[in-house]
Amino acid sequence: MSSRERTGDDRGRTTGSVLSGVVMAVGCVLFLGGFVWGALTYRPYTVPTDSMAPTIGVGDRVLAEQVDGAEVRRGDVVVFRDSVWGDLPMVKRVVGVGGDTVACCSKDGRLTINGKPVEEPYLHAKGPASPTGFSSKVPVGQLFLLGDHRNDSLDSRTHLQDADHGTVSRTAVDARVDARAWPLGSMGMVERPTGFAAMPGGTSQPGPVKIIVGAVIVGAVMILGGAAYGPVARRRRRRSG
Repeated sequence: MSSRERTGDDRGRTTGSVLSGVVMAVGCVLFLGGFVWGALTYRPYTVPTDSMAPTIGVGDRVLAEQVDGAEVRRGDVVVFRDSVWGDLPMVKRVVGVGGDTVACCSKDGRLTINGKPVEEPYLHAKGPASPTGFSSKVPVGQLFLLGDHRNDSLDSRTHLQDADHGTVSRTAVDARVDARAWPLGSMGMVERPTGFAAMPGGTSQPGPVKIIVGAVIVGAVMILGGAAYGPVARRRRRRSG
């Protein structure tokens, strides 16, 4: 091999090494940045009951975005604490906000908000949206919460005789559930229901969990790809030599 060929080969190695280093550096930023972003934005919670089945099963691990209670919309699944309810983290679905009249059931067995029936495809079973009838006017700044498994959920219906008529303050909300993280067979997003979309305020937008997961995966691939450059390049040089 001539000196000119060696020089060209050395330059190729140097360029490849530099590019490999850049790819690994960017990968590290995405990988670690994704984890840090996720840790600052989300909190994991384990749901101990089946009151939110089938959306969230008993023992499922969920990722909940830390949000201000003022951001919560109808249809959101939230994590909250309330001393009247036991002062422990609880997971329920918001079906009514301040000013709403939440009632059940309509002639066809559906939940109504301000007299309008709501489609609830997430319910555990077919039939009436609640085994018992009720009606509650939600005070301003409060939320009315129900479990998706209406036959096995202690929720706002249980507390209708309390001072707040079964409602919980928006300030009691700690986080909004975006995804199921465990077990593997249950992994997936917790979708916003369309039944509340046409109501004033609409539904909330999903948090950045998909972007965060994507950044971590892309970062991991870039790190592995950059790290693999050296061994692959050496093997090629041996073959060409």
